[in-house]
Amino acid sequence: MATESESMLQLAVKAFQSKNFDLAADIYECQLAGLGDPGSRQELMVKRADALAFGGKFTEAFDVYRQASEIGRLRPGHLINLVEYLSESISRQDGERRGAESREAVAAAGCVPASCATTGCGGYEGFSCRICLSFLFEPVTLPCGHCFCKKCLEREVKEKERPVMCKECRDSSRVADVQSYRVNVVLSNLLAKWFPIPQQAGQLRREGNGLYAERRMEAALEKYNQAILIAPLDHILFSNRSQIHSSLKHYEKALRDAEMACRLMPHWSKGHVRKAQALVSLGRTEEALREYLVSLSIEPDYRLAKTEAHKLLSDLLAPVTDQVPEHISDYSSISSFRAHIKNSINTPSQTFSPSMLSSEFSLAFTLPAPDKLEGCDMKGQGKLEVSRMDHRFILKRKRRSAEEVEDGGQEKSDDRKRSKSEVTDSSNCAGVGDILDPTDLECSLCMRLFYEPVTTPCGHTFCLQCLERCLDHNPKCPLCKEELSEYLVQRQYCKTVLMENLISKYLPSELIERQKIHQEEMAELSNLNKNVPIFVCTMAFPTVPCPLHIFEPCYRLMIRRCMETGTNCFGMCLADNLKGFAEYGCLLEIRDVKFFSDGRSVVDTIGRRRFKVIQHRERDGYNTADIEYLEDVKVEGVAQRELQSLHDTVYDQALVWLNSLKTEQKERIEGHFGPMPGKDSVLQASPNGPSWCWWLLAVLPLEGRAQLPFLALTSLKDRLSGIRKVLLFMAHSKHR
Repeated sequence: MATESESMLQLAVKAFQSKNFDLAADIYECQLAGLGDPGSRQELMVKRADALAFGGKFTEAFDVYRQASEIGRLRPGHLINLVEYLSESISRQDGERRGAESREAVAAAGCVPASCATTGCGGYEGFSCRICLSFLFEPVTLPCGHCFCKKCLEREVKEKERPVMCKECRDSSRVADVQSYRVNVVLSNLLAKWFPIPQQAGQLRREGNGLYAERRMEAALEKYNQAILIAPLDHILFSNRSQIHSSLKHYEKALRDAEMACRLMPHWSKGHVRKAQALVSLGRTEEALREYLVSLSIEPDYRLAKTEAHKLLSDLLAPVTDQVPEHISDYSSISSFRAHIKNSINTPSQTFSPSMLSSEFSLAFTLPAPDKLEGCDMKGQGKLEVSRMDHRFILKRKRRSAEEVEDGGQEKSDDRKRSKSEVTDSSNCAGVGDILDPTDLECSLCMRLFYEPVTTPCGHTFCLQCLERCLDHNPKCPLCKEELSEYLVQRQYCKTVLMENLISKYLPSELIERQKIHQEEMAELSNLNKNVPIFVCTMAFPTVPCPLHIFEPCYRLMIRRCMETGTNCFGMCLADNLKGFAEYGCLLEIRDVKFFSDGRSVVDTIGRRRFKVIQHRERDGYNTADIEYLEDVKVEGVAQRELQSLHDTVYDQALVWLNSLKTEQKERIEGHFGPMPGKDSVLQASPNGPSWCWWLLAVLPLEGRAQLPFLALTSLKDRLSGIRKVLLFMAHSKHR
């Protein structure tokens, strides 16, 4: 049984979870009164501080955190809630507004094209990766149909140590090993043709990454310098060059590049982490903490940012001693940081907001406003819209810009060159429609414009129907012959979204024509009177289940077409040596299909309507026919009464025969066809007659040729008479 103290602590936890933070803080305070163990006191003090912080009493919370740190250094686990609170504050109060202002201000400065500033795609709207927010380089298509950079997907797996989740649709259920996915061949070739500049920059970036992995820093730096000259709006290039500068211990240059990455793409979490890493190297700890928190406000699950924020907060809250952490070069900043917080908070009851803190720490709770981009005319700086920006931040921005002018002469020259190339760089977006050739988007199987394009794991794109027809014959990619058995068994083909968007946007007339052809084909296939697909196999009857095992390619195609058209129906006929198949048959409706990795499938069907074949045909390897449907002729008066009497007599005979079977036989029949149907309330209600008649014909031990005449009869009286003769013959044979 729990003690009173344990019960109170459980109550505090529930109060915190239900957002009753004041109650949780009060309970923890009461429990601290009689607690002597230092470790337990520290745990409760941290929990009380968490409750105070989430309750808006940040003044008291900070004091309690500090007191807890005097007992022992706070571990990262102690600061999880504090980091979450601070990052959520940024996201909730300033994230979207400041991000929008940053893009507007940068665009107004004339350094980034307005279209790029508003779309947040680096100037390649529709051709960007949702992970890195940059140009789609070496695109890989996931099973859900969305495309990302191959390196971005690999990095997601490595850094987050969990299955990749699509940033577009949040689907992770069908994404297998990312390493097995190949670059989308068609899309990669198109992007290289349409956007040679970012493609060239991407190649240089890849070469630079290879040199960096070999620890050839200077050579890697040269590659990135070349890449930035031709693609000056790519935030990833600046971010990666910042990392190279850090490895070369050029921390000021690393910070400038990281800041540029943040200005170009304010809502890219990795840019803020790069900036934080550079700031830590320069000893500017509280500013680094700000950047880590901004990163977490953008991407709450960013593990590196969370870990480093925990460490920095632990350092900043630790009691001042002579032991200075290695990565903090100016420990006096901690005291300054604490003083800023203490002086900035007015009353304990005040709800926490970013504006409560002084200029130094308030930056930790707002997305950074944009500095002047390198290479822009400094005389135009005063024209920026600054009425809503923090005055202190503007002064710092001017000082930092002046410092960049003084010691960045060569970089200024390089940036002027970049400015000249911006028009070319951004104009690629507008020129796609002019250089797009419809043959660039043709299926290699049907040689027509892609219709419902799907991309295989091996990176090849085909029309959905074309791919399925090929997989009917061989579970391998039609181009590279890679095994696609697992892909085949899933049967969850999703259209490649980017490819569909390209076609609809730039080839609307061609797409309309392609859709028209497809609709005409579907209309022809969905006609259940002419060219009805015929499965030549066995006897089938109305209302009776007919499970089928499909393995021939032509019938795989037939079944799929029936499902694509929405009819879900095809005819079943017996084979005929002269005509190919019998004159009479039954229309089957598909209820369910189960697919296997080798292409086979089990199809669950049930009989619906009888028909007579008018004309035989063939289509794509399977039989078709023009048909007319059969219905029983209704009778009235004396004939109806006689029919009812005959019906009841034959039904009783059928029950006698069924009950005379052995238990095992009866169970096997009912397991396959279900139990025998009962009598219909209205004898002639169905155009096919009573269901039990067809059930009985299906289970009676008759050959197909003996069953076929019953299917052709349109007189219920004749059908019942025939069934009675068969039952009498069965009974006579049994007694002999």
